[in-house]
Amino acid sequence: MGFPVACTELLLLPKLLLYTLYFLGFVRKLISVLFSYLGLQEFVEPDIVWPDTPTSRIPAPLSVSALLIREILPVVKFSELVDPPDSCAVCLYEFEDQDEIRRLANCRHIFHRSCLDRWMGYDQKTCPLCRTPFIPEDMQETFNERLWAASGIPEFYDGEYSQVTNL
Repeated sequence: MGFPVACTELLLLPKLLLYTLYFLGFVRKLISVLFSYLGLQEFVEPDIVWPDTPTSRIPAPLSVSALLIREILPVVKFSELVDPPDSCAVCLYEFEDQDEIRRLANCRHIFHRSCLDRWMGYDQKTCPLCRTPFIPEDMQETFNERLWAASGIPEFYDGEYSQVTNL
């Protein structure tokens, strides 16, 4: 009982692939030695330094709505609060007395300022814990007006908009 005759043909494909890779490696090494002999080694293996840390990325610009929400939500020191929770629900770190925090107006949840600002940076407009909107209903009209004014659209369409409303 041995291998069927057809199985030996299947072993030829991996060997062919392996020999091709060996040949390509040999050609690469030959070109590298040749370029090194001619003094052109930087063309084969350039010294490119890639950044290892993600902090070197360019931060994404914040949306106008995120900037307006940051203006509306107050920043206070944790020590100024009465009966606060023990930890931030976003980062799960305990609050310190000197921490800057934001308390949401609708649901009254409390987060580190940096945690909530990062959340808003992803254009989120609801509480990370309960999904209640950041802007209370009574402030929504004012928020929309400020957002409309900050967008620059009223100045662009001011003449056309006044013509439409006068009809």
